[in-house]
Amino acid sequence: MFGCNEFQVMATFELYRRSSIGMCLTETLDEMVSNGTLSPELAIQVLVQFDKSMTEALETQVKSKVSIKGHLHTYRFCDNVWTFILQRATFKNDECPEQVGRVKIVACDSKLLTQ
Repeated sequence: MFGCNEFQVMATFELYRRSSIGMCLTETLDEMVSNGTLSPELAIQVLVQFDKSMTEALETQVKSKVSIKGHLHTYRFCDNVWTFILQRATFKNDECPEQVGRVKIVACDSKLLTQ
């Protein structure tokens, strides 16, 4: 079915689909497919384009730098994906610090996207 690298790229892309905007897009596409407004094939094409656009936008348009400090509760490395759970985390950028009780950070190797 899928080779190892193809699966890793698909899993990496799907991280963006779990974001707020990705979930809203998926729900809207599901509704449109259910109503017969959109074909399932076209909905999949929209999701694939979303994946590509998110990757490109994060690589080329985000210029901000943020530092994060917190208590590392859990970490895991599986299928070239790092997952970190931080407690009492503080995010700092140029403007002001923001404290968060608990945060999950998922990090992937962007080189997987170009293979």
